[in-house]
Amino acid sequence: MHPLPSVVVIGAGFAGTTLVRTLEKRWPGGLRITLISDESYTTFNPMLPEAVGASVFPEQVVVPVREMLRAGHGCRFIMGSVTAVDTAQRTLRCHSLAGELTIAYDHLVLAFGNRAKLDMLPGMAEHALPLKTVGDAMHIRNSVLRRLARIELETDPALRRWLGHFIVIGGGFSGVEVAGELVDCLASIRRYYPQVQADELRITVLHGTERLLPELSPRLGQAALSSLTRRGVTVRLKTRAKALTARGVTLSTGEQIDGQTLICTIGTETNPLAALLGLPLLHGRIATHPDLSVQETPHVWALGDCAAVPNAHDGQLSPPTAQFAVRQAQHLADNLIALTRGRPARVFSHRSRGMMASIGHLKGVAEVGGVALTGWPAWLVWRAYYLSQMPSWGRRLRVFLEWTWGMFQPPDITHLRFTRSHEQRGGQLSQAVADEERAARPAQDWSAPGQRTGTRSRGSPPQPGRHLGDGMRDNLITILIKIVCDRGRRRCPTSSASCCCTTGTCCDT
Repeated sequence: MHPLPSVVVIGAGFAGTTLVRTLEKRWPGGLRITLISDESYTTFNPMLPEAVGASVFPEQVVVPVREMLRAGHGCRFIMGSVTAVDTAQRTLRCHSLAGELTIAYDHLVLAFGNRAKLDMLPGMAEHALPLKTVGDAMHIRNSVLRRLARIELETDPALRRWLGHFIVIGGGFSGVEVAGELVDCLASIRRYYPQVQADELRITVLHGTERLLPELSPRLGQAALSSLTRRGVTVRLKTRAKALTARGVTLSTGEQIDGQTLICTIGTETNPLAALLGLPLLHGRIATHPDLSVQETPHVWALGDCAAVPNAHDGQLSPPTAQFAVRQAQHLADNLIALTRGRPARVFSHRSRGMMASIGHLKGVAEVGGVALTGWPAWLVWRAYYLSQMPSWGRRLRVFLEWTWGMFQPPDITHLRFTRSHEQRGGQLSQAVADEERAARPAQDWSAPGQRTGTRSRGSPPQPGRHLGDGMRDNLITILIKIVCDRGRRRCPTSSASCCCTTGTCCDT
């Protein structure tokens, strides 16, 4: 007796989870499905900007994978990372919580998305805040709250303005959405920071082409531009970043824009697993045939953001959006079922039903069925679509009630940093705090435009003189040195000098 056919899906995003759920419902007879992901949840990536602006809580943009699967229907979920695939033997190796596993498959589906490209610009990896994961969103949100808290404690006007300048690189969906969320969030929560003035907070969007949201119609791009500028966001079109530094952004023209927080929404790269498998790539995505099978690789399929899938409807490659990922998953399920019945697989063809973007609290732009929407109606359509993607009516109801409550309440200002008990022992400076303290310091001298601020040491924040927090900062650095250094002379962790560990200070060699 032959074993049941086996389908292994790598990746638990929109594409992977939709494929699994569709196969569970439609597959005739028995089927073994294995879903592998290095995370135990699915992220609604288009809602990450709203998590940045605290319009939604982090748990509202993720759904547990196991909650999306039907218990007792032959589906198995493994939290792990695929380390190798043998396409000749149709097996793969996966590093899991229980160690190395070997899994056989009849069909392998790649739906692992893509990654943020952190080396697209010089200095991007060191100084930019990407927005690709829930962790990225929470880090940006915490950084914003820390900036406001620090502005209240600083006395130098130039330093306060530098801390309060948030620069968003990229004017596509993510860039426009995070800028709109940030400007509304800052306006709403400034009441909790009475020492921070409105003119000390600025948001600038840098975009390389002549209009925002090039994926949408010019009318909606202009509507988004008008909405942002009306709320005080500075939008600079036809402006390209050349490099990122601790001071800010250097433009292609040589102009310098100063700001501490640099949010980068441009650049994606292929998942390393695609390179590991040696799969053919097209524009950084896995090249597939029109039926979603991977070129030159039998029994392997690809869909979603990681795949370059031709769309027979218009002859173009499918855009990497949630709408197309869901439709590709449903189409691939039909193709796999057709193959088991001896029928050929069909080419993928889909006409977009529209596109949407949230550009702030209760604000959005959308094209649905050829109808253009702006403002509150577009925002409602946006929320309704993602609410419909929740896996159960119970979860939909809970999230709907929480979203409705949030419409009339200010954003939450909780700074979530999970400090473990051992990090608090003996008053030691935790590594997280130390990292944030170092990251908050530009590595070069600068001064406000038209103003000389004098000389300062490398690694300290821009300042005309000494500030109230300098003594505390020096104490923290001394504590860090004492923790890192053992007895004897070691290399100093904060400079190129040697560490005199008997005194906890640094000295030149």
